[in-house]
Amino acid sequence: MSLLNPSTARRLLHRRALDVQVYARDDGLYEVEATLSDTKTRDVPMAGGTRHAGEPIHDMLLQLVVDTELTIHEAGSQTRWMPYPGACDQHDDAYARLVGLNLLKGFRLGVKERLAGTRGCTHLTELCQILPTAVIQAFAGLVIDTREGDSSGQPPFQLDKCHALRRDGAVVRTHYPRWYRDGQAASAAGAATLPAASSS
Repeated sequence: MSLLNPSTARRLLHRRALDVQVYARDDGLYEVEATLSDTKTRDVPMAGGTRHAGEPIHDMLLQLVVDTELTIHEAGSQTRWMPYPGACDQHDDAYARLVGLNLLKGFRLGVKERLAGTRGCTHLTELCQILPTAVIQAFAGLVIDTREGDSSGQPPFQLDKCHALRRDGAVVRTHYPRWYRDGQAASAAGAATLPAASSS
């Protein structure tokens, strides 16, 4: 892998920062706090007046309460800095609509159905997209068994989700030997799931 060589004649214009923190509660539930902030390196005239360099253009907080199955029990949001004060934050707590969704099962589609377009805020809805993998990272090895898989005999969730952890690869052969499948076996299994060719 290679990186681009940054130009020596460049200047920072904009920074977007995303942060996700997950907390364990004493009642067995978990709190998720996700923030998105945008700042610029120059003064910017905005509807509410000049936003000075370094002051947030956006600063938004999304909060969830989830269980060990990653189902959302509570959800809410707060917009602390915004381009249009008194308008950007007037979405009637739309993000409470996340309650009932599961971060592992159809979450991104559910977000789209409930919050796309004018039903929510572009940036808070975008922030939702990073939540599944962030919460899984928090749960890995603690709530989710990353070595042996689940009780139904399914492999650990992370296998076959990226290039390094493909089940016919060297990493799985070395670190997850129980779940390793050689390339021929994987190809045969895949072919077995394909529908039969039509005779017409």
